[in-house]
Amino acid sequence: MVMQVQDWALLWAGMIGGGVAVIHGVLTQKLMVAPVTAQTRLSPVIRRLTAALLQYSTFNWLLGGAALMLVAVTAVGPQAKLAVGLLVGSSYLFAVVGNFWGTRGRHPGWALYAVGLGLIVFGLWGNIA
Repeated sequence: MVMQVQDWALLWAGMIGGGVAVIHGVLTQKLMVAPVTAQTRLSPVIRRLTAALLQYSTFNWLLGGAALMLVAVTAVGPQAKLAVGLLVGSSYLFAVVGNFWGTRGRHPGWALYAVGLGLIVFGLWGNIA
């Protein structure tokens, strides 16, 4: 199987998304989850939920990156690539808007996910055009 340029774009979008997700998970755990869960005033249920909810986006972006890489290197049809691209692209778009708005552009996450989103759009272009 020969990979097309659009497949390479999806593969790179997945690698960017997965890499940023791993870094995000480590920093979120260190800078947000650990201080919040160290609060003994909070109930154990709240501490567990806080950790899970703060890492949800990490899990979502990591899984999305893996899905993009999978559809890029397998011989799935254009409908599968479109479905995965739209689902992961919407997640990346939320990351771009949320990070840009929340940090007023002073967070590298929005720029990295914007690059990933652009690669997804380019990678899907051959499937929808």
